[in-house]
Amino acid sequence: MSTPSTSPDVRAGRLASEEYAQRFADATPRFTHTQALLEAERCLYCYDAPCATACPTSIDVPSFIKRIADGNLRGSAHTILESNPLGGMCARVCPTENLCEAVCVRNTQEDRPVAIGRLQRHAVDALMESAKPQVFTRAPATGKKVAVVGAGPAGLACAHTLARHGHDVVVFDAKPKAGGLNEYGLASYKTPDNFAQREIAWLLDIGGITIQNQWKLDTVAQLNTLRKDFDAVFLGMGLATTQALGVPGEALQGVQDAVDFIATLRQTEDKATLPVGRRVIVIGGGMTAVDAAVQSKLLGAKVVHMVYRRGADTMSASKDEQEWAQTNGVVLHQWLAPVEILGHEGAHSGQVRAVRFAEQALVNGKLAPTGREITWEADTVLKAIGQKLGNPVLAEAGLTLRDGKIATDAAGATNLPGVWAGGDCRAGGLDLTVEAVEHGKQAALAIHATLSA
Repeated sequence: MSTPSTSPDVRAGRLASEEYAQRFADATPRFTHTQALLEAERCLYCYDAPCATACPTSIDVPSFIKRIADGNLRGSAHTILESNPLGGMCARVCPTENLCEAVCVRNTQEDRPVAIGRLQRHAVDALMESAKPQVFTRAPATGKKVAVVGAGPAGLACAHTLARHGHDVVVFDAKPKAGGLNEYGLASYKTPDNFAQREIAWLLDIGGITIQNQWKLDTVAQLNTLRKDFDAVFLGMGLATTQALGVPGEALQGVQDAVDFIATLRQTEDKATLPVGRRVIVIGGGMTAVDAAVQSKLLGAKVVHMVYRRGADTMSASKDEQEWAQTNGVVLHQWLAPVEILGHEGAHSGQVRAVRFAEQALVNGKLAPTGREITWEADTVLKAIGQKLGNPVLAEAGLTLRDGKIATDAAGATNLPGVWAGGDCRAGGLDLTVEAVEHGKQAALAIHATLSA
């Protein structure tokens, strides 16, 4: 166990000012025109392609890659966006290594899949930056109005699909900016150059969509009003409440939810003004934990530990994400559960000093402490152990919940007539951006069919 420090070491400006832009630059450099052509030519354009089947939004992958090879980037982007209206963001953040690229036949032939995600980004970026980025035409107005609660991936995909079919959509969102996790919950190096807002501007260009910011669903009366004033309602508010560790010391200063840390970082233009601890501990094993840990290191933290209570194979962060964390100097630990967060005494009383962990092992299929413990010093502790719906209004309104989330049928219909749901707030699923997009799209098609009957 390390010797306890006498004072917390949390401050901004740990790096030279020019280093921040370099460190938070695009983590995945864009393909050049030549690189994209060469990579596209590696595709075998399989019939009944497994990559398309593995994509939650069913993008016709061989078709869009063939168009890139033919030099038709606009047609390629149209193919992508027809299936996934947030294809640009998904190309940046989707775990392609676990989905489309995992089943690419090139894995067996060359031990390296076609870089589907990077090709998708190449095509969509080219369209977004072109003189005429809009590829869709809105259908004639139907006179129907739909309320969408939540301007994250599910809500935006739902709104865009409905607007294309001629319906008017009002999107209600609790945040100052639309985008949900795309705007507030992803690492800055994944979405540089304000891409989330540029993609939203493209989505809104279809017409028929109004966004009302800083509107939160707080009462049953609000939901009832939406059901009365609109022809249908889609709930896509995501997961607003973070899970607690439930250990002593969790309320100490310096202990923070990782999602809040990431949101603050995303909304801060000058990263040099952001304080970060010299020693950071991130508790959790998912993508949020990786994003928080890596960005702590990029801000200048000296030592960053990312700690997970089970083994590496059960971490929700992909193998690529885990390797990315290690490449950036994050130390990964498994089979350790937090027992207590320790605070300073004296002048710095109330501020975090260290975290005590208990080693874990599987006993009859359940986690149990081995009796060994370890303590690491920490100036900052970031909690990333998952989120939950945490909105009592939903149950009070009569919505059926399952495992704390909204229960729906395959198309997203809830037990309340005229109300659909999708994204992370919907029970079941993978909690992925690309899946949320598909939820929104399928719910919109179901709503359209209902309103057209």
